[in-house]
Order: sequence, then structure tokens, then C-alpha cells
Amino acid sequence: MNFEAAESFDKKLDDCTTLAEIFELVKQSVKKFMNRHRSGLMLGLANLGMKRGYFVGAFHMVGSNIIVMNRVPLETALRTTDKKIYNAYCFHLLLHEYLHSLGHIDEEEVKELTQEICELALGNAHPATVMGERGIDFYFPKVTYFTQQFSLPRDIQIELIKDFDSSSAWYIH
Repeated sequence: MNFEAAESFDKKLDDCTTLAEIFELVKQSVKKFMNRHRSGLMLGLANLGMKRGYFVGAFHMVGSNIIVMNRVPLETALRTTDKKIYNAYCFHLLLHEYLHSLGHIDEEEVKELTQEICELALGNAHPATVMGERGIDFYFPKVTYFTQQFSLPRDIQIELIKDFDSSSAWYIH
């Protein structure tokens, strides 16, 4: 692994203050380590809830241009962890869903790719890499992602985040 790359991405992630900034770093890491890119994605926040400690962190609907993050665990992570863990959690989720948006459908393949890119971009010991390897319950012991097929609520209210993928829309400014 290129130690310089890990230090650079790690420091940049620590400095991120918005989901849009974290997503830009996700795109940069995928471009650097997979030479893949997709533009024009939107981010939505929705209350997808939690059931007895299980939840969906985020999802990307195949063929769409939107990533939807679950507001409940996102806000819980923001309130209950430090900024480094929160940013790592967001990076991990956004990377996972970005890989889906690039056409990687198989969940096991995406989990492996997420862990690999986190390791290359951020290093072995970074919280995002640890989440990829051991699961998010390493940092959030009372919660975990659903492992079985989870059906989304029928009536989801999605709040779109403005200026999310703004680097891809330079021509609109």
C-alpha cells in the first residue's frame, strides 16, 4: 500500500465537514484505486428507522442516480461519536453505495471492494477500514446492518441534499 496516499486521504477525511465533502473524497479514492467515475448523483436523507438495533444505513436503487442515507442512525452517529468515527461511517456508507451506482450489484463483492478501497485510501487501522472488516458494530455495538433482505417502507419522504455532487455539475454554475 502507498503510505502517502493513506495519510493524504486520512487527513482530508478528518477535515471534511459535510456529506458532500466526504463524497468528493469517496469519488477521488475510487478514481485513484479503480480508475472508475460516475457523476450526477444525488443524496437524499430519509427516515428508514431502526428495528431492535438493526437498520439499513443507506441504499442505491439500481438504475437510479440517487443514494439515500438513513437519517436515524446518521443523526445518532453524529450525536454519540467523535468527528473521526462519524466521518469514517459516512465515508464507508457512501463508498459502498457509490460502488453500487457504478454497476457492482453483488453485495459480497461490494463489501470486499469497500474494505479494499478503505484500506488503500485510509490505511489498515482507520475506522472506515475497520468497519469494512469487522462491521459497524465494532464502533456501534448496539446496532448492526440488516443481513437479510429488507423491504423498504412504501412511503419514503426523501430530503435531497443541495450541492451534493457539485464537482460533477461545474457547467451549471
